[in-house]
Amino acid sequence: MSIKIERKIVKYDVQKPEIKAAEKAEVAKAASAPEPIAFAPQTAETVRDKHGHLAQVIRMHEKLERPEVLIGSTYKIKTPISDHAMYVTINDIVLNEGTEFEQRRPFEIFINSKNLDHFQWIVALTRIISAVFRKGGDVTFLVDELKAVFDPRGGYWQPGGKFMPSIIAELGHVIERHLQTIGLLRKPQLDEHQQRLVDEKRAEYEARARQTDAFAKSNFPDGAQLCSKCSTAAVVMMDGCMTCLNCGDSKCG
Repeated sequence: MSIKIERKIVKYDVQKPEIKAAEKAEVAKAASAPEPIAFAPQTAETVRDKHGHLAQVIRMHEKLERPEVLIGSTYKIKTPISDHAMYVTINDIVLNEGTEFEQRRPFEIFINSKNLDHFQWIVALTRIISAVFRKGGDVTFLVDELKAVFDPRGGYWQPGGKFMPSIIAELGHVIERHLQTIGLLRKPQLDEHQQRLVDEKRAEYEARARQTDAFAKSNFPDGAQLCSKCSTAAVVMMDGCMTCLNCGDSKCG
């Protein structure tokens, strides 16, 4: 069979049989190779237990599927600025159950209320918080972010003398309490010396001012000011210095 060449030949190459066979093998290998799998972060890692043995530990991650049953806790939020209470339910997943690496992590959150004025932001907030929970890692930053939200119309006082700047801030306190319950956050506590000093100062102040309001719900003396550190009306003048009887904060150090 003749082939007509219409252009000028500038170079040529001799195709050897063995080279051609190798190229065919490479093409066949590439065609039979599996398609690359999209990168998916692993939810488990290999660690050593207390006996030195290797064990697979499951970590919280968004790829982790929701089990059929979750452990839940429901908290009631009743504010003076609303006629209806809000019920906050936080469901937890138990990872590595029955092992020394067992850990309880928040998985989702639901907020229920008869007040439909807040329906839109409640749905949006629950979806965002639940997504952060399932993402894994350190989720405790949510507490500070929510507690820092202030209502432009002003906050309200809880029974016991604690000031709450907004409903969102109280939701942050609820999540904080829950994370403390499951062990992801440590409860702030005074050391032995600070607690003894606060108890002594409180007993001394109450001994000097025994006249109290019989209907007061606060656990702290009447006339106490708001503490900028713990947001509790528990700051009194002691030894010429403003001292908080709740957290021990003092202007004198």
